[in-house]
Amino acid sequence: MKYSIIALVFLLLFSCKTDTPKEKDTPQKSKAIPIYNQAYNENWDADKISDIIAHAKNAYVLVDPFEDNVSASVSEIKSKGNEVGAYISIGTGEDWRADFQALKPYLVTKQWGEWEGEYFVKTTTTGILDIMKSRIDKIADWGCDWVEFDNMDWAFDDDYQVEFGIEVTKSDAIAYYQDLCKYAHAKGIKCMAKNLTMGASDFDGVTLESYDDDKNWWEQTGVQKFLDDGKLVFVNHYNESDCEKVYSYYKGIYNNDISFICEDRNLEKYVHFNEE
Repeated sequence: MKYSIIALVFLLLFSCKTDTPKEKDTPQKSKAIPIYNQAYNENWDADKISDIIAHAKNAYVLVDPFEDNVSASVSEIKSKGNEVGAYISIGTGEDWRADFQALKPYLVTKQWGEWEGEYFVKTTTTGILDIMKSRIDKIADWGCDWVEFDNMDWAFDDDYQVEFGIEVTKSDAIAYYQDLCKYAHAKGIKCMAKNLTMGASDFDGVTLESYDDDKNWWEQTGVQKFLDDGKLVFVNHYNESDCEKVYSYYKGIYNNDISFICEDRNLEKYVHFNEE
């Protein structure tokens, strides 16, 4: 069949698809969210509950719910669209906790010199699992959305194994925190890993502690995989004179979805990013 030149032009025009731009060509809004941290700090005061209630909105808010009166504030914190994470240490026993005496049989006897009053977990193949699950039960009852497992890498240091007499192997430690995360999920709570992603593929996010003289020290591939999977990743950076610069540094390594909180050396407090 023969076509005139004009007919061919029209045929080509109508045969071309007029699809909308591909999703990858459309600028995507960053998934980074504000971070608040009442649970711990390095040099200056952590965020106060009163300030969190006043200012945090659509943020991840980490608290220590076992401190006096903190659990009573969970509902009010959540009222502004915040998700509340609950801090617990699973790799140490802290002598100021109400369940410390119950934990003592499963701890080493030598105090961790870096943190006064803390003792590493010696063995995980005993009743310590039930004690940690009891903590998660309380966290669920208080309405927390997340549980953060601090010191989950305690058994990965060969020198510590020898110095403190830690009997937990790396595989024991992984099985231990996987079991606790599975239990948290069964209670309707998300799991936040701390400073590592190894053996934590079932976790829902990771917290990374960063220092002015020691940045991006963790295993980068695992962190990027968390971001690629849409999981919450945030850097808690300490003792910094230029927080904006460090935040840009991390976004340059990963992507704009990484969340960030910074302990500002000049202001002597946490500075929050991605706030509305």
